[in-house]
Amino acid sequence: MKKEKNIHLDFVIDKLTNSIQNTISGDSFVTEVSRVTKADLKEVTKKTGWNFNWRDELNNNTREVYKLTINNNPNIIQGLLSFSIKYDHIYMNLIESAPFNLGRNKLYEGVPGNLVAFACKVSFQRGFDGFLSFTAKTKLIEHYEKSLGAYHFGNHLMIIETSVAQKLVDKYFKS
Repeated sequence: MKKEKNIHLDFVIDKLTNSIQNTISGDSFVTEVSRVTKADLKEVTKKTGWNFNWRDELNNNTREVYKLTINNNPNIIQGLLSFSIKYDHIYMNLIESAPFNLGRNKLYEGVPGNLVAFACKVSFQRGFDGFLSFTAKTKLIEHYEKSLGAYHFGNHLMIIETSVAQKLVDKYFKS
């Protein structure tokens, strides 16, 4: 069995919103996070502007893959998240905003924050006290410390601990 390589994540937390926010109107939209299916990934390809091979993530039985959508609009994926359940925490393998939610002309802000908050929520649900880790690109370590409150553990490893995870969950999930 070959050892899995950790991808150095380079998502940008554009804004911590209460859900996701339209960059033009400023309107917020309630979101839903649900499991990805093969049918969901028909339009999620390099050709349509996605950077990662999400089919590989979905086919990897050690990972759980989720999509972020706006309530009552489940066919338009705003972002994707892949994580693994470790023995004492959640490890984020990949996170990606939809191509139309990237760059200066993005349609919605808050997608990455929403997905990270969801991973923290799952960590609480699984009894891991919100603990979450991921591997960051060097240039974004400080960004994750400031925007998410993540702790730089060493090398490229970032950790979100209980109090920070709770703040993220409380911001995005009101139940």
